Amino acid sequence: MGGLTFDWTGVLSGAPLHWLTTGLATTLCVTLTGCLLASAVAVLLLGLRISGRRLGQWPAAAVIELFRNTPLLVQIFFWYFVGLGLLPEGWRNWINGDHPWAVLPGDIGLLTPEFLAATWGLGIFSGVFIAEEIRAGLMAVPHGQREAALSQGFGHWSTLAYVLLPQALANAWQPVVGQYLNLMKLSSLATAIGLAEITYQVRQIESYNSHAVEAFAIGTLIYLAIGMVMGQLLLRCGPRRRAETRCGPPHGT
Repeated sequence: MGGLTFDWTGVLSGAPLHWLTTGLATTLCVTLTGCLLASAVAVLLLGLRISGRRLGQWPAAAVIELFRNTPLLVQIFFWYFVGLGLLPEGWRNWINGDHPWAVLPGDIGLLTPEFLAATWGLGIFSGVFIAEEIRAGLMAVPHGQREAALSQGFGHWSTLAYVLLPQALANAWQPVVGQYLNLMKLSSLATAIGLAEITYQVRQIESYNSHAVEAFAIGTLIYLAIGMVMGQLLLRCGPRRRAETRCGPPHGT
């Protein structure tokens, strides 16, 4: 039986190679920027959710429910077509202007409407999930840990920062890593701003040398490699669960 054979030479040269390398660089840039924004959004929402004040809890809960239950593509369209339009005219003109200093190799503009909408949309979309994952990890911390810390002289915020949140992160680290990996995988959809642009790029590759299948295979391997490396780094650098905490109750009580 004859097997399916692939010719990679047409993909690894010329315009297809340029598309692949540009896509790789764009993925890395969007992933890094989106992860930073998602982390900031998660910290803000988590702080409001556990503040104990309804003035902060209710708006944060509403934001989380809104953004985690709205499809990502709808959010990207909103930020691209509506959100940017809500900015002051001077800001829009500045974003649409030429910024040679903000162009990375591969003609990747960091101050284009597409890049800003993609990273902003991905950051908020992922941040609300990360905030809820950490909150779930916080709820899994035994209530006695808080009481033990307070009894040893820790204040409310020091207890939260040095006792509860480290344990919450340890409890929820694997799901949090999964959210960061999902952000990386969704970067291609976000930067394309829709199915039409993705289809157009594939047609360009196929019309150039009929190697669309090979291009998909190489792209899949690239995403797989990035995901494996990123996942291992995050898991190795993450917090570890501890059998006992420093501020546990004294022995014999």
